[in-house]
Amino acid sequence: MMVQETYKTTWLAKTPKHWNRLRIKNIFAEIEERSETGTEELLSVSHYTGVTKKRDSLENETDFISNAKTLVGYKKVAENDLVSNIMLAWNGSLGISKYNGITSPAYCVYRIKGNNNPNYFGYLFSTAIMKAEFRKKSFGIIDSRLRLYSDKFFSIPAPVPPKAEQDQIVTYIKEQSKKIKHFIKKKQTFIELLKEQRQAVINKAVTKGERVRVKNLVTINDEALSEKTDSGYQLKYIDIGNVKSDGSITEIQSLSFKNAPSRARRIVRKGDVIISTVRTYLQAITLIDFEEEDLVVSTGFAVLRPKKGVNSEYLNFVLRDNKFIGDVITNSFGVSYPAINSTTLSALSVSVVLDEKEQAQIVSHLKTETAKIDQAIAKAQKEIELIKEYKEAMIAEAVLGKLNHKIKPTRANNAPVENKL
Repeated sequence: MMVQETYKTTWLAKTPKHWNRLRIKNIFAEIEERSETGTEELLSVSHYTGVTKKRDSLENETDFISNAKTLVGYKKVAENDLVSNIMLAWNGSLGISKYNGITSPAYCVYRIKGNNNPNYFGYLFSTAIMKAEFRKKSFGIIDSRLRLYSDKFFSIPAPVPPKAEQDQIVTYIKEQSKKIKHFIKKKQTFIELLKEQRQAVINKAVTKGERVRVKNLVTINDEALSEKTDSGYQLKYIDIGNVKSDGSITEIQSLSFKNAPSRARRIVRKGDVIISTVRTYLQAITLIDFEEEDLVVSTGFAVLRPKKGVNSEYLNFVLRDNKFIGDVITNSFGVSYPAINSTTLSALSVSVVLDEKEQAQIVSHLKTETAKIDQAIAKAQKEIELIKEYKEAMIAEAVLGKLNHKIKPTRANNAPVENKL
């Protein structure tokens, strides 16, 4: 009786009355089958992509699929099994597998019980309301330490529609998701066309003038933190992954020197242009156009400080010329992480006009032209974000029984309901 009263105060009470409410232990069973050969398909799981083949995420065919010496003893996964990364389940890092394979021994593998559609629960577990339940049941002091162990996972209650309704819900979500995916693909294609247009505008404007070596326009890597820097020194840090190909900075991390990565050494100031010298195909180039005390970037960047007579904004545009980027990539060496050293980079040539007034005019022209394109890109990206939010809301409404006009009930409202809570 006490359990039933508790149930009545939860979000489960808002699901259709003819649905069952069961603890997950009554829906899934944990599987502990282990690989004897380690030759099966290696699978990974994330809250972005669900369960995927690990090899599909490799940037190069020569990359190692795993750092482990052997995959013997890895957990077997069958198609339609639920795979959960117990360290990140609270953030939605779990999903239904489309593949047979193996996964990390640190993950949990669960198999559906009875006459249920596993994909319904895959969608259910991706919702914010279920992730909140996972978080409440996870152990740990901080997010990076949270763990959702099987016994706690099994104790969580979940709505269980009749199988026919589960199937209807899955079909509806897949159909809507297909339309959303098509919409996003069209918008992404449009964004790529806009980026190409933007690049063409830059190329046309900066190919004037004479060819000059980069080292004659800038000084490189002028300042760096000493290894003897006080361990408590607070710095602002930009890593290569924090700079996108369009020059935007996605994050500036606040760290103490003792907690900062060993590559956090190059000091940057307003007016510097930073360019990635590793994984150069990412085209991580940007102008530091703001004042920020104690700003440091990775040693994977070359920090270019314009010499007298060189407009920093103009330099930033010049370094985005396709020919220069192509020269950087051509002179980069390595398979997984192609890199170029600063000496080679500084010896490359770019086309520049040396008159400061003309540099300023080019910058003004490019700012005007690229601003229009950037606005169109931002609008398209916002539309993508909104449709993703709509998708999340659509899935939540479907799996929680709020689409009665689209999902035909298969059980009378006054039928008996099984509540194994």
